[in-house]
Amino acid sequence: QVQLVESGGGLVQAGGSLRLSCAATGRAVSAYLMGWFRQAPGKDREFVAYISRQDVTGYSSSVRGRFIVSRDNSKNSVELQLSNLKPEDTAIYYCAARTSDYVSAVESQYAYWGQGTKVTVFS
Repeated sequence: QVQLVESGGGLVQAGGSLRLSCAATGRAVSAYLMGWFRQAPGKDREFVAYISRQDVTGYSSSVRGRFIVSRDNSKNSVELQLSNLKPEDTAIYYCAARTSDYVSAVESQYAYWGQGTKVTVFS
């Protein structure tokens, strides 16, 4: 079983950048499909990005071209680079792990979750 802890959130001006990290313990992140999701105030949690065991990546249309997901096996972590941030990116960002490596953007298919890190973008 893997435990996940996110970090790197904060307050940033629109157009700025942040780098979120998801540190894993208990098992290697290379054994999972790793996903990033976010939940904005008053909204449901939504898919942001995933990276598979083979480093296949996928993004939601709202972040494609601005966010980049990557994995650092030496640190046993997954990163999410956020660029050209917009106020609508304000949310709590969660990383999640799925045992199956079939790619998925469906929240319910991820069994393990971190506690989230808050990103606030102001204009």
